[in-house]
Amino acid sequence: PVSPQYGIVLDAGSSHTAMFVYKWPADKENDTGVVSEHSMCDVQGPGISSYSSAPLGAGHSLVPCLNQALQDVPAEKHASTPLYLGATAGMRLLNIRSPQASDAVLSAVTAKLRSYPFDFRGAKILSGEEEGVFGWVTANYLLENFIKRGWLGEWIQPKKTTLGAMDLGGASTQITFETKDTIENPQNEVMLKLYGQMYKVYTHSFLCYGRDQVLRRLLSKLLQAGNYQATVSNPCWPTGYQKNVSLSSIYDTPCTEQERPSLPLGTSVAMAGTGDGNLCALYVDKLFNVTACPYSRCSFDGVFQPDVSGHFIAFSAFFYTVDFIQTVMGRRVHLPSDLKGAAEAVCASSWSQLLQKAPNMEKRLPDYCAISMFVYLLTTKGYNFNNGSFPNIAFQKKAGETSIGWALGYMLNLTNMIPAEEPASHKSLLYNNWVLLILLFVATTLTALVTAACLLRRSKASAI
Repeated sequence: PVSPQYGIVLDAGSSHTAMFVYKWPADKENDTGVVSEHSMCDVQGPGISSYSSAPLGAGHSLVPCLNQALQDVPAEKHASTPLYLGATAGMRLLNIRSPQASDAVLSAVTAKLRSYPFDFRGAKILSGEEEGVFGWVTANYLLENFIKRGWLGEWIQPKKTTLGAMDLGGASTQITFETKDTIENPQNEVMLKLYGQMYKVYTHSFLCYGRDQVLRRLLSKLLQAGNYQATVSNPCWPTGYQKNVSLSSIYDTPCTEQERPSLPLGTSVAMAGTGDGNLCALYVDKLFNVTACPYSRCSFDGVFQPDVSGHFIAFSAFFYTVDFIQTVMGRRVHLPSDLKGAAEAVCASSWSQLLQKAPNMEKRLPDYCAISMFVYLLTTKGYNFNNGSFPNIAFQKKAGETSIGWALGYMLNLTNMIPAEEPASHKSLLYNNWVLLILLFVATTLTALVTAACLLRRSKASAI
């Protein structure tokens, strides 16, 4: 057998970086749906955007995972293995705040990646639209919605409807789906030609609506409401949980810039949880602006969105949030009301109750009330999913053994592994061999049957 080809993508997210090593059979023509995840590695420490004041640290943080890639990819394949780094909303925010700092981080990362023996093909910041569309491509590619392999080794276009994709990162969230409707804002429309099929796809990325930025924006609203007093209550934190919050940790991002108080950023406020689900929901609700809409219909913040249609897959923090509700809280999520009820139950749990349920999740535990409420409001009030459409969302982080996210779609695109044209009929050697084997099998079976019938007749004749 021909040895496989490999490809490496570093997904530099706002809160952390993950490295994915993909592989595929090298003897296949490049229009084959056979790429899978070979291995992955989580980079220790925060996302590369947090190294703005010490850019070299960003490159250095990648070393353990890059060294793992040297082991995961056979040495004779190193030089032919493409290596990409794509950065998302954390770096988009840093680029807004300080283009020089974001350039310095990308340069440091580039220098480190160049020092490895792989075929390095660039480090760049993806736009929100690219992030959304590549996530959609990954999900549909893995679920074989574009093309699949028949049992004769031939290529079949299932002509299946595609799946919408919903991604929730640390700093942004994306929604992407195929639609027949007119897309009133051209910025939200992407036409893709994959394997000879045209797809009209709606996509939008909401910056500042990722998990970590939402939590900061929420704290800002709560501080405002509490008038920046020495002690402020937080209805989204469980009762019995309290913490000192420094203003600098909330206002160090473009997402909260407009609300920055005139107090010194070194100021610290004592915050205490009151575990009030209804009040928490009111504050989370304030993060969405649904008043103005310059189009026939909008999701929120004046952004055009056609009606959601078909089935969706919701991954990354969407998955982690719903997974927490189902496994830790023991509640199923089928309808919007289930999600709302579960969020209220999380909010009503005291800090000690939550710690008892999930002792190993202490770091993120206080925030599940707010984030569950946010996921509920984002899907229903934001994207307009209802009792009819909400059950069509599958909360999943993998398809088979491969993680869903933008990384695989990004690599497939840059290595031209999804051709625009329909694949050749692929009457390949493999296919011809199959046909010959089947014909041989049929012939042999027929011969055996005819022989058996003759012998039977003969034995009957001789018995008379």
